[in-house]
Amino acid sequence: MYTQQDLWLVLVLVGVAMAGPVAPAVAQDLPHARLFLPSDLGLLEGPDRSLWQKPDEIMDALNIADGSRVADVGAGAGWFTVRLARRVGPNGRVYAEDIQQPMLDAIDYRVRREGLTNVDTVPGTPEDPTLPAGLDAVLIVDVYAEVPDPVSLLTHVAAALKPQGRLGIVDWTKEGGGPGIPMDQRVAAAEVIDDAAAAGLTLLSHETFLTYQFLLVFGLDQRSPARADEPGC
Repeated sequence: MYTQQDLWLVLVLVGVAMAGPVAPAVAQDLPHARLFLPSDLGLLEGPDRSLWQKPDEIMDALNIADGSRVADVGAGAGWFTVRLARRVGPNGRVYAEDIQQPMLDAIDYRVRREGLTNVDTVPGTPEDPTLPAGLDAVLIVDVYAEVPDPVSLLTHVAAALKPQGRLGIVDWTKEGGGPGIPMDQRVAAAEVIDDAAAAGLTLLSHETFLTYQFLLVFGLDQRSPARADEPGC
């Protein structure tokens, strides 16, 4: 028997499947004006997204494998979360973070519906995703333009990575074409690289296999001071 909350989440996910390419509504009562609302999730989950987002290739670039512990920061309704969960398998763990509770509710419903038991939802803040330590990889997809203080966010992400962990940031190029946010809201890859460097991360690769987006892969800057959770500190 469905609860009222389940029925609401069904309506959200049906709306996701049916929504067309319209401009996102503005979350006037939220701290960042570009934040996606649950009603706009159709923009993130079109039926052709797998074709142009290439999730398997992205996960390969981050060395995500069976047993990995990974985080999906700004997870929305969990489109990438469920794919990460299938990749890492029952021996792995996925931490799906978002700052909006309706998004986390939608993820909880989605993973229950798909029978996945290796996903934890994590309520974060715009500056700190509150991730657990010791992660093999963190993925930030299609949300960078919404982040009010990216250096703070990336500093907290860096603190959650294992010494050889990887961070992948996927976002829209400024060359245009295809889906995505308006051109004047897009962030150049060079700006992301500068923010990451300020947060103690170093660029490992700038992947160009995506049609409309860039993928930047970062690791911890080994020249940075040892973190408090490392041996000898």
